[in-house]
Amino acid sequence: MNLRPQRRAAPDINLTPLIDVVFLLLIFFMVSTTFKEDARIKIELPQAQGESVPAEEPQVLALTIDREGVFYVNDRMVVDRKAETLKKAIVGAVGAERELPVVIKADARTPHQAVMTAMDVASQLGLTRFAFAATAPEPEP
Repeated sequence: MNLRPQRRAAPDINLTPLIDVVFLLLIFFMVSTTFKEDARIKIELPQAQGESVPAEEPQVLALTIDREGVFYVNDRMVVDRKAETLKKAIVGAVGAERELPVVIKADARTPHQAVMTAMDVASQLGLTRFAFAATAPEPEP
């Protein structure tokens, strides 16, 4: 007769289900994450020949027009396509500073009227320094 207490074996903890759950959570967060690059305004700049000039001005008014003619003032979308709304957005962006250069980034397929409206509104507000953004054409082989 053995009266000594017997030691129980240490319980084994199975980590396989825990690892499966962690990997499923990892995959879920990787798939559901949105990246800032996807949220950028998508425009295709027209091509122009000439030397590229670095835009190192400390302050400029960036006026972007996408393919459908929607205006963006400093990467903020204007509510509608009316000239009065664009004028209010530009006044809100520049304030009393009327010497800022205006960089117009229009999509290559944007309506010409949208570009003319943007230039007209900016000139009515006293902004007279305009520049157009373009990309260099790809060299032919």
